[in-house]
Amino acid sequence: MAMERTNLLNMAKLSIKGLIESALSFGRTLDSDYPPLQQFFVVMEHCLKHGLKVKKSFLGYNKSLWGPLELVEKLCPEAAEISASVRDLPGLKTPLGRARAWLRLALMQKRLADYLRLLITRKDLLSDFYETSALMLEEEGAVIVGLLVGLNVIDANLCVKGEDLDSQVGVIDFSMYLKNDIDDYRSEESQIASILDQKNYVEELNRHSTVHGLQGRVDSLEKSNSKLIEELAIAKNNIIKLQEENQQLRSENNLILLKAQQHLEVTQGDVSLERDTYKQSRQGLDEMYNEARRQLKEECQLRQDVENELVVQVSMKQEMELAMKLLEKDIHEKQDTLIGLRQQLDEVKAINVEMYQKMQVKARFLLPYFPNILLQEAERHRTSAEEGTRRFKLDFANKADSLQRQIEHKEKLLQQLETDLKIEREWRQTLQNDLHREKDTVAQLSTEALQINGLKKEFHRLQDENIQLKNICEDQEQALEELGSKLSESKLKIEDIKEANKALQGGQVWLKDKDATHCKMCEKEFSISRRKHHCRNCGEIFCNSCSDNELPLPASPKPVRVCDTCHALLLQRCSSNPT
Repeated sequence: MAMERTNLLNMAKLSIKGLIESALSFGRTLDSDYPPLQQFFVVMEHCLKHGLKVKKSFLGYNKSLWGPLELVEKLCPEAAEISASVRDLPGLKTPLGRARAWLRLALMQKRLADYLRLLITRKDLLSDFYETSALMLEEEGAVIVGLLVGLNVIDANLCVKGEDLDSQVGVIDFSMYLKNDIDDYRSEESQIASILDQKNYVEELNRHSTVHGLQGRVDSLEKSNSKLIEELAIAKNNIIKLQEENQQLRSENNLILLKAQQHLEVTQGDVSLERDTYKQSRQGLDEMYNEARRQLKEECQLRQDVENELVVQVSMKQEMELAMKLLEKDIHEKQDTLIGLRQQLDEVKAINVEMYQKMQVKARFLLPYFPNILLQEAERHRTSAEEGTRRFKLDFANKADSLQRQIEHKEKLLQQLETDLKIEREWRQTLQNDLHREKDTVAQLSTEALQINGLKKEFHRLQDENIQLKNICEDQEQALEELGSKLSESKLKIEDIKEANKALQGGQVWLKDKDATHCKMCEKEFSISRRKHHCRNCGEIFCNSCSDNELPLPASPKPVRVCDTCHALLLQRCSSNPT
């Protein structure tokens, strides 16, 4: 680990120094295609990855460089803008891509040294991500951070949004630091010293990677060969189990997704149908409700008018009853008066008869003595008595006729009052019936309003169920995406194990030229114009169009020819596990 820290420190010195010198000679504003700048980011990536702890994930192990860089946001609020910009970039899918974008944005802000200085001062936080002997926790990290201050003289104009930072291969190109201007090295002693430093560094690298180191490495590999064979057998079993589980999970996920889609379609259809039905019913109910409210207002106004009229009729009825009682009382009094007058008439008749009888008796007694005088006196008394009787009869007849006419008028008035009272009773009964009907109508409208409220609650409940189903569908889709990424990682691990098995069983097997007559990929026959080419990774023979790719391999730092299949596999492996 100490040797690795030293080598990384030397590479960082060379990279930063070469970047500053080339930027000053080329121009201080650099873009993303500038080779020294690209190599600087590769070196910084290796420095930040040194001693990084491996974190266990769902289906394997992974090293995340994005974790420690996120701490800068907590330590320095000014870095929150960079972190938010990195998270909002649409093309970044891996933590490594976010970390690379963060380094580029920090360099454009000229705050890379400041951010990393804050980060290395908090070793208690870095210990969660790095081993104890990692470069970021030792003195070499502080030296590299000090060297980064010199980059503030450079203006970088980098287009982070358009770059494919997830799939870049982080390989250090040592040839860049060995090249220099050969025409001017004799005239500039500083360049000669730099070339000598580079030569000494390369010799140091070669010395540590001599035959002794390789022999010791071979011995250690031979010792661990037996363990690897056992682990390979276990890994094969695990691969078979994982394949079975992946197949089962895939089938289950497809079934769950199909059911969820069917359920979602059915639910959406039901919800749309219920929504349309609810809108139509609600429109009709609103119209009915408005009509009912209008009728209710009219009925309430009519009821108020009827009640007012009823009150008036009741008061009139009371007055009529009182008038009838007074009329009956007056009739009874007049009847009593008429009876008294008749009695008086009978008494007067009796008195007249008695006086007439007395006069006749006196006349018979006095007739012999005073015949003329008595006769005249008797005649005069008779005449006066008849005149009094006639007058009394006339007065009595007039009074009787007057009383009779009053009685008839009172009886007519009584009949009219009874008729009016009967009509008022019928009208009151009609009003009471109308009032009961209005009460029933109001109760029915209240019931319909309660039903409308129930329909509203049901509609809201259906909306909540629809939202819940959408959330479940989104969660299932996200789970399927995660399972797809885990399956791709499992495939990559399977390929790694297959390659390790191939290496343990005797290394890479190269196919002989005479054994191949057709291209393994396009199956076209080889000829003089279509030549044979070996893939340096799998050892198979392909034509030029199927193997026109170059990538650096672990056994060969220089780019070598690989087939299209290996090229895609290696790019995918580098994007998922850059180490």
